[in-house]
Amino acid sequence: MGNLAFEARLEDKDAPKTVAVVRTMLPLRTKVIHCRWSGESTWIPMGDLRLGLDFENHTSHPAPGMLLLYPGGISETEMLLPYGSTMFSSKVGQLAGNHFATLTKGHEHLKELGRRTLWEGAQDFVMEET
Repeated sequence: MGNLAFEARLEDKDAPKTVAVVRTMLPLRTKVIHCRWSGESTWIPMGDLRLGLDFENHTSHPAPGMLLLYPGGISETEMLLPYGSTMFSSKVGQLAGNHFATLTKGHEHLKELGRRTLWEGAQDFVMEET
């Protein structure tokens, strides 16, 4: 995301299956966009990708810096990275995503990520394990 860098802790204890699936996707190089349905959040659309996951450690009201993975179903598969007040939803209504990671560094850049995705469009996004 340009000069915006974040570090996160994987939630191995509370979402072990989701963390295992996310690890198979790494390194993830994609685009992140603003999600107007959910409020102050960004998201990575993954379309019809099916990951074989059920709900685990799921929430509809993530705090800023909580990364969610929605495993698909009534809406498309997606990752959510909120930067402010968020109620996870789509055109079909309220959703819940698996909380698989929590930011530990870079919180000060979250609002800027939201601003860029809202006003400048899709931003490059890289997620990798170090």
